[in-house]
Amino acid sequence: MIRTVLGDIRPQDLGVCDAHDHLFLRSRQLPGQELDDVAAARAELEAFRAVGGAAVVQWTPHGMGRRAADLAGLSRATGVHLICATGLHQAPHVAAESLAGLRGRLAEVFVAELTEGIGTTGVRAGLIKVAGGFHALDAHARWTMTAAAEAHHATGAPIAVHLELGTGALDVLDLLCGELDVPGNRVILGHLNRFPDPVTHRQAAASGCWLAFDGPSRAHHPTDWQMPAAVRSLAEGGFADRLLLGGDTVTAGARSVDGGPGMPYLLRRVRPRLEAELGPDLVARILTEHPGRAFSIDRA
Repeated sequence: MIRTVLGDIRPQDLGVCDAHDHLFLRSRQLPGQELDDVAAARAELEAFRAVGGAAVVQWTPHGMGRRAADLAGLSRATGVHLICATGLHQAPHVAAESLAGLRGRLAEVFVAELTEGIGTTGVRAGLIKVAGGFHALDAHARWTMTAAAEAHHATGAPIAVHLELGTGALDVLDLLCGELDVPGNRVILGHLNRFPDPVTHRQAAASGCWLAFDGPSRAHHPTDWQMPAAVRSLAEGGFADRLLLGGDTVTAGARSVDGGPGMPYLLRRVRPRLEAELGPDLVARILTEHPGRAFSIDRA
């Protein structure tokens, strides 16, 4: 099943899915650029729906303004399935007092948000989002990933990992799948488009994990032109069934309704570009069948 903000649905009912994006996000690293406008979030979902989108996985975790209480209403109003995250990002993104309040009970919080709901909202999270560092895992990353693994083993929820500039994939897999016994197919690696190294990508894919290419280029990592070849290399290497696509809108100015590429860009521009590289049938599976498998939860 897929745990949406309106309840559990069958994977085959998810539809065309943006596998990594944000309707709401607040970070100490992005002052003045918060995603915190309900009307703009609704307009963005309507724009995504208008180009054929049916589902969005919001990777905004605990302590970053995910506004879980607003997600059910947005899903009903727009007809777009929404999946909400629990989890914890890198320490610089989260208020110090919020981090202090989680010491000694992080896995407990993750499990509660997956099974009982987020606060009093009645919304249950459908995935656990954590983050690595730049080419390494610091103590914070190991703490959050250890808690994520514990929550996964208790609930069956998938673990989605922010890779800093796309790096550190093999270190993440060594920890999660090696030391912490999380099955590879329960791990989703994000931002691989930002570090388009085909050797590393294939080594990571061999674990059985999901490989997410999510978001257009930004000023400090202009890699769009390399992304289609990286995806084709994985498909040719026998890993076509492990691919995911997302938009990763993280600032207000990046929304399509505010002049940026936003969620519709995934279907307006990325999809036809990849169809030319991979063929429409595979791209259709990447957008529909693959998210239904990657984000499934196998326990009530």
